[in-house]
Amino acid sequence: MNFLLNPWIGSVLGAVLYCAGLAGAWMQKLPKPGEEHGISHVEPIPAGPSWTFQNPEIDALVQELRDEKQALAKRKAELEELAVRLSAERNELLQTTQAVHQLQVNFDQSITRIQDEETANLAKMAKTYVAMAPENVVKIFKELDDVTVVKVLRFMKEKEAAPILDQMARQGEPEAKRAAGLAEKLRLTVNPPPAAKAKKQ
Repeated sequence: MNFLLNPWIGSVLGAVLYCAGLAGAWMQKLPKPGEEHGISHVEPIPAGPSWTFQNPEIDALVQELRDEKQALAKRKAELEELAVRLSAERNELLQTTQAVHQLQVNFDQSITRIQDEETANLAKMAKTYVAMAPENVVKIFKELDDVTVVKVLRFMKEKEAAPILDQMARQGEPEAKRAAGLAEKLRLTVNPPPAAKAKKQ
């Protein structure tokens, strides 16, 4: 006790205790490893995305989206193929239409040419028959059908056709009926084309 009551020993002991307390307080304030700059120690974050956990609903939704994407891609490819096929068919149809139109034009030109040639031939035949005797013309008309005879008579003037029909009527009742029928058909037919009239005159 006397040792502890010694003022020098008490001073030294107090100083030691003070330094120990100060050192302990200072050691508590020092940052632990990994706590530099005021950052506390935390567990390391595992590498990889945060959604690596398994969720059946999300997996099913992802698979459904993938299937829908594939279906859309397939549908797009089918539509593109259909568009190409329709374009080819449209071009083929256009070419066919143009070919048919050209054939129609050629046909119309051929018909017009044939009609012009027939008109010229009929006008020439009519001119020939007018120069013949009526009885000889009647003999020729017996070998022709009524349609052809009417076409020829159309290119004759009334005063030129009248003697021929009169001569036909003198050949008996059958020829008289035929002459009447030819005169009626001639009356109902249209007049010759202006070009044919001009050639005839």
